[in-house]
Amino acid sequence: MICQVLSNIQIEKIHQASLAILEQVGVIVPHKEILGRFSDTGAKVDFREQRVWIPADLVERSLEQCGKHFTIYGRDISKTAAFGLGKRNYNSVAGEASWVDEIGTERRYATLEDVAVASRFADALDKINIAGAMSDPKDIPVEYRCVEVFATQLRNTTKPVTFWFHDRASAKIIVEMLIAIRGDEQKAAANPLCYPFLEPISPLRFPFNGIDLLFETARLDLPVPVGPMAQMGLSAPATIAGTMAQQNAEIIAGICIAQLVKQGLPVCYGGICHAFDMSTTQMIFSGPEQAIFGVAMTQIGKRYHLPVYINVGLTDSKRPDAQAGLEAGATLALGAAAGADIFGHMGIAGVDQASSLDMLLLQNEIIHYVESLNREFEISDETLALEVISEAGPGGTFIDTEHTVRHFREELWFPNLLDREYYQSWLNSGASSMEARCRARKEEILDSHEPEPIPPELDRALEEIVAAAKRELRPKASTDR
Repeated sequence: MICQVLSNIQIEKIHQASLAILEQVGVIVPHKEILGRFSDTGAKVDFREQRVWIPADLVERSLEQCGKHFTIYGRDISKTAAFGLGKRNYNSVAGEASWVDEIGTERRYATLEDVAVASRFADALDKINIAGAMSDPKDIPVEYRCVEVFATQLRNTTKPVTFWFHDRASAKIIVEMLIAIRGDEQKAAANPLCYPFLEPISPLRFPFNGIDLLFETARLDLPVPVGPMAQMGLSAPATIAGTMAQQNAEIIAGICIAQLVKQGLPVCYGGICHAFDMSTTQMIFSGPEQAIFGVAMTQIGKRYHLPVYINVGLTDSKRPDAQAGLEAGATLALGAAAGADIFGHMGIAGVDQASSLDMLLLQNEIIHYVESLNREFEISDETLALEVISEAGPGGTFIDTEHTVRHFREELWFPNLLDREYYQSWLNSGASSMEARCRARKEEILDSHEPEPIPPELDRALEEIVAAAKRELRPKASTDR
């Protein structure tokens, strides 16, 4: 861990404050089965108010029992994302309601076809190792939307995927799909392809569906990232410390819930709190406070020895411009230096305004830069190069040496989109902006990249499962016609 903003004493103060919140204020858990399980552990429960006060000893047991590392695998099991093992992972956004085809034009509602395009696009980007759906398609009924989204992703990428789970009924079908993909239940549990995201509703509440669907996904021991988005000054106190104390309380309450569903379920600590902008009255995606939150929440999550997910590498800008580069680059560099495990959700234009492939391309370039910044480099007789320096001597050159030929490709990072041309060369080639280069490269990828085809027998199996889901989960209104 290179970057820190909290001392060990400060981390402990936040931890103790979170325990006090859970013991003295409690959380709303609108799920009768989980309330009963809380009560069975000795926690104080008000069933009428659906409120539970979580004692410190239950928190400590849950933190000790939960799985602290896991790996998810793509349709191609050589494509992985490892958590809690010192790796860094990057995902495109799980889904936005709106989509921007061209930067600076009107948004439109996202569609299932956008899921296909986004999945193929992420499949082509070397630094995005978890392909997000990027679309929450309005053209598919919400009752079976996630089933169709998942099937579409499987056809268009061989990487692990992320999307929004909906409820228990659809999660049960997704579990069937996972078993069909791997061949049997044991292999599906050993090689998870995705995970459900449990998002508490700040302050201190949980959604019924988010909890209820875990009873299905726990069958395969799917990991559970827990990540509220407490907003400083709106749904959390107007101080950095108070927001982190509340956010931490919500996360560890979610971990307790996951362990009550099934002891030992692996979890990921989602330290994704944000600040609220009092001037625009919307959330801030990437102010300096976000960099502080990213580093500090990573430190707190690592205090529990958990893999950590943080919201850095994002931007408040709606286009891949200087603001986007500044905000995404600064926050991502600090979050990576803090030792977080995953960074997301990439590919959003502004604060959850819409999905944008252009923005995702810029962020992929920034990830390249940050990964190079965090690379290891060799110090040896060969790389210290004393003989080469001696041969060149004062006033000499190294451009024509065999040593330079051997090493420059591995010692230098070469960008794909950043501009390093001479001025006249840049001018002669059209004086392109970053935005223009992102747009051009996007079109190249869309025209050329084809993912590895899905096996025909698996495609047929998915088709049958999706068809059954449409029959079983069709909107209630349609049954009355």
